[in-house]
Amino acid sequence: MNIAIVASGSGNKRHQILSVARELGREHHVTIYSRRESADGKPRTRVAPGVTVEHIGVGPARSLSPADVVPFLNDVGDHLMKRWQQDRPDVIHAHSWTYGLAAVTGAKGLDVPVTHTFHTVDAAHLKLERALGRRARVVIAGSGDEESALIRIGVPRNHIAIVPYGVDTERFHRQGLTAARGARRRLLHVGPLSPDRGAHTIVRALPGLTDVELVIAGGPDPEELEDDRDARRLRALAEQLGVADRVTMLGQVKRASVPKLMRSADAVVSVPREATSGIVALEAMACGVPVIASAVGAHLDSVIDGVTGLLVPPDRPARTARLARELLTDPTLRTALGYAGADRARSRYSWERVSQELLRVYESACA
Repeated sequence: MNIAIVASGSGNKRHQILSVARELGREHHVTIYSRRESADGKPRTRVAPGVTVEHIGVGPARSLSPADVVPFLNDVGDHLMKRWQQDRPDVIHAHSWTYGLAAVTGAKGLDVPVTHTFHTVDAAHLKLERALGRRARVVIAGSGDEESALIRIGVPRNHIAIVPYGVDTERFHRQGLTAARGARRRLLHVGPLSPDRGAHTIVRALPGLTDVELVIAGGPDPEELEDDRDARRLRALAEQLGVADRVTMLGQVKRASVPKLMRSADAVVSVPREATSGIVALEAMACGVPVIASAVGAHLDSVIDGVTGLLVPPDRPARTARLARELLTDPTLRTALGYAGADRARSRYSWERVSQELLRVYESACA
């Protein structure tokens, strides 16, 4: 099968796309089309067996917001149309509403099925997303919660298939190096530092947890933490609550270091207000580390409450503290959740499993 993927060229979303493409490339031909976001590099690069990335030289060679990329979408679509007339794909998979518009333009007259992943439903572009969702042969949702959001905006239920976000089980697993730690029990937050991402909730929970440290990995590079507004607010909150001596902010951590940092924790707490992919919880589960996750988005699918982790409503520090106390004082529960979480991550969310499900969606779209 000749698979064309149209997506932006940066961020965690791109990492997910590349990882699944590598799996698909073992037996199929995959080309990822992305607007050029850097002046460096070749226009066409083979990134893995069966997988090629083509950079489209339209617009400024830098990352653009969805609003800023809109003026260039027609040109991107025209480029895709010419390219696909020369090398017709069997199926097209567009990511985000912006690149969905470009893919629809590029596919005109080709009679090639277009599948679409929105990742998030954008309230500012509901009419566009509804139209794209109705036109697509299949809209691929990452979770049951996302499926419900798509149905609410008017995408027909029979146009939707659920394929979850995946986790790199070759990198995130139970066995491996562990980051250094002290005698205190450790909670870990991985991700951005803004209030909506949950770190503030965990800091507010800390006064109710004795002899427990919180390690926060995320935000800007370590040397920029002092000047970062969100980092300063977190630090001020910790000082106000009298827990600053138990909060360590690492800044942005290299991706290769995240598994050993997770394995050093007694629990990973991921309690954002929205969880499109739920990737932090999945990575912790794959490492066999118990997870406390917010009961939203993809967490509602990946974390089975009381079996593979614990769920808590977002912005509930007191309840988060209670669950953390139960978890940290019960080694049997931690072990059970860790083993069950690792088994679920490996069996349900590996790149191999996700790519197989995605391929079935493509084959159904082509049928």
